[in-house]
Amino acid sequence: MLERGRPDRQLSSASVPVLATARLTLRHLSTDDADFILELLNDPSFLRYIGDKGVRTRADACRYISTGPMDSYARFGFGLYLVESKDTKEPTGICGLVRRDSLEHVDVGFAFLPRFRSRGYAFESAAAVLTQARDAFALKRILAVTSRDNASSIGLLTKLGFRFERMARLSEDAEEVKVFAQDVS
Repeated sequence: MLERGRPDRQLSSASVPVLATARLTLRHLSTDDADFILELLNDPSFLRYIGDKGVRTRADACRYISTGPMDSYARFGFGLYLVESKDTKEPTGICGLVRRDSLEHVDVGFAFLPRFRSRGYAFESAAAVLTQARDAFALKRILAVTSRDNASSIGLLTKLGFRFERMARLSEDAEEVKVFAQDVS
């Protein structure tokens, strides 16, 4: 967002909430969140179920945020958001919409640090993102992808109303993932 009257000066939209639920605030990621992203993307469960994004340093995390979520906000108006607790303001995970070249529709994605799992945060934030997808972006169909053995994510997607559709590869050298779909209109 450009500051009025100062086109060369960027205002950070990172602290401005995009969505809010009873317990959570979802906001744009910024490079100020690099330490959190470094921790999340190197969590063993993230590496196992989502994949290795090659983020090993704070600089890598800044690059991931800039070329991933921040680029997505600029191009599409949505992306992965930082999810934080309203009570503590502590980052708990990420959740949002992702536009992949390898899929015909936008998909919802989420990941949370181990200490914040099994609290309903993924369901709460994903439900808010799905409502935003329908109401603000007029999306009619949303996909979700997960590793074939990620029982927690599969259970959550089912609870959110997604149905298994097919197996697919997101790239030539990638393992097959389960693709779920939901018509949100």
